[in-house]
Amino acid sequence: MKKLFLFALVSLSLNVVAQAQTISDNAIGLRLGDSDGFGAEVSYQRALGGNNRLEADLGWRSGNDFDGFKLTGIYQWVWELDGNFNWYAGAGGGLGSYSFDNNAIDDETFVFLAGDIGIEYNFDIPLLLSLDFRPEIGFGNFNDDLDFDIALGIRYQF
Repeated sequence: MKKLFLFALVSLSLNVVAQAQTISDNAIGLRLGDSDGFGAEVSYQRALGGNNRLEADLGWRSGNDFDGFKLTGIYQWVWELDGNFNWYAGAGGGLGSYSFDNNAIDDETFVFLAGDIGIEYNFDIPLLLSLDFRPEIGFGNFNDDLDFDIALGIRYQF
């Protein structure tokens, strides 16, 4: 019975590895969404081996009475759904800063934790489209709540 269980476990593991889709070494592009005024982010993804990658996003925004930036780093696990479709999940965090033109409000620097879950389509050309959901919890005076960010990503793979 132990040999049968071990054989089944090894067979299942080999099947999962055989079906794993490789991800691009690098991808760069835009992530277009909205979370506390940060609507567009420059996004870079770097494969770390297997089906894991690191995503770094830099967003900036200029409003009527503020300027700000947000830097996010997310470690992601990627799984094949069907053909060129993948889904992924990840965790990470980042930091950001708001600078207000109105002197009544102090400038604010904050840190945050973030999760990430999404779906992506890998075209036969070096183009990757994604749709993801990223909840973020901030730690700071101005940004100390839970925010939800839904974004569309378009990236060039190389």
